[in-house]
Amino acid sequence: MEANQITLKTLAISIAAVFAMETVFRLAISGQAGSHLPALGIIRCMEALSLLFIAHRFEKNPNAIGLSRSKILPGLVRGLIWSVCFGIAAGVLFSVLFAAGINPLKLVRTPLPPAPRQIFIFFLVGGVIGPIWEEIFFRGVIFGFFRRWGVYAAILISTALFVLPHYDGRHLPLTQIVGGIVFAIAYEKEKSLMVPVSIHCLGNIAIFSLTFVS
Repeated sequence: MEANQITLKTLAISIAAVFAMETVFRLAISGQAGSHLPALGIIRCMEALSLLFIAHRFEKNPNAIGLSRSKILPGLVRGLIWSVCFGIAAGVLFSVLFAAGINPLKLVRTPLPPAPRQIFIFFLVGGVIGPIWEEIFFRGVIFGFFRRWGVYAAILISTALFVLPHYDGRHLPLTQIVGGIVFAIAYEKEKSLMVPVSIHCLGNIAIFSLTFVS
């Protein structure tokens, strides 16, 4: 990956845009009861499109965030391969934990809403829209900017910033820590953002699906 792909200007404008839309969203849902998933899905789509526009507008390199047209389909294929390998590794780890008397399904269990329609929206937002936005922002923009100081710094910083919103102050988000590292390594190695996007989407969907058997 080329160093200095993402400029400070692009980083600053991207962060400002995300912060502004997140603030408007939080104020809009403040005090309102009920599920906010549909609204969250809409705001995540808006944020993702805004980040793509900003990258296109301020970066001269069309592959600045790893989404050139020529890499989309190959990236999906490579992402599927990474996902299979990651799934096998997780399966082996789960088997070891089961053998040790630990139920790993309890560690990754995600509470699902009761109604089928709500479950569908949950999978759509949490398994597709959310991961796409997160990969554009945390790997495409954040990792792309800090990559100028070396791959290890970029992995560490992008993963830390990715994990921070998932930390509730009580439990260390191990799933996000491992995922953030894997996503960053996959992006660095494959040079296509579609690879971590695929791994992230399939991983989230798999974790949500485990709730049905846990």
